[in-house]
Amino acid sequence: MPVSYSARQSPVWLWLIFCGIGSVGPFIWLSEGGHPALISTLFFPVVFLSLFQGMKVEVDANQIHLSFGVGIIRRKIRMDSIESAAIVRNSWWYGWGIRLTPHGWMWNISGLDAVELIFKNGKKFRIGTGDPNGLLKALELIKQRNVESR
Repeated sequence: MPVSYSARQSPVWLWLIFCGIGSVGPFIWLSEGGHPALISTLFFPVVFLSLFQGMKVEVDANQIHLSFGVGIIRRKIRMDSIESAAIVRNSWWYGWGIRLTPHGWMWNISGLDAVELIFKNGKKFRIGTGDPNGLLKALELIKQRNVESR
C-alpha cells in the first residue's frame, strides 16, 4: 500500500541527555583507569538512544504504523478499528515514551500535541505528533475514501 502520510519526530531532550552522559563517560573512564564496569556509562545510553531516537508515524489505506527508534518497538493499528479521531493536548505529567494515561495508551516522543484515536470497542489511544493537523487530515481522507469505495 502506498503511504499517504509519513512523519518522524526526534526528541531534543534525549539528545541532550545522551551528549551529557557521552561527554562525561570518557572522563570517568580515564580517571578510574579504564575500569570495565564503567563501560555501562557509554553502552546503555547508546542502546537507549537507538531504541528511542525518534518516533515514526506512517498512514496507509489499511493501517497506521508506529515505530520508535530503529523499529524494534512498533505497533500497527488497523484503520477499520477506528471510530473517530481528534486533536488533543496531553498534560505535561503524562511524560514521553509509551505510557498508560487516564485517556488510554499513549505513544509520544516529544511535545504535548497528539491525535486521540477512539476505537469501535470504546478504547482510546493517543499518538504524540509535531503535526497533529496533518495526521488528522490524513486519517480523515483515508476514512472518507474507504467509505466512498464501499
